[in-house]
Amino acid sequence: MPTYIYQTIDAGPSGESRRFEQFQKMNDQALTHDPDTGLPVQRVITGGIGVRRNGLKRTTVVNKKSAAATACGCVTGCTHR
Repeated sequence: MPTYIYQTIDAGPSGESRRFEQFQKMNDQALTHDPDTGLPVQRVITGGIGVRRNGLKRTTVVNKKSAAATACGCVTGCTHR
């Protein structure tokens, strides 16, 4: 389950907003009030990790006569292994 960060909107008598973390399912509704103080809250968007993978492209040309192109490693592609 992901951890969401919330911050109180109304600072209250102390003048400082409070941030807290909440474990929720992705399909759960966002919190509207702080469970401890009852003040209204908003979800804080933070930077996450971006994963980008470069895979094979459709335009890749494979030389089938190369030993690296066959499953067993031989040039002919025989199925002796």
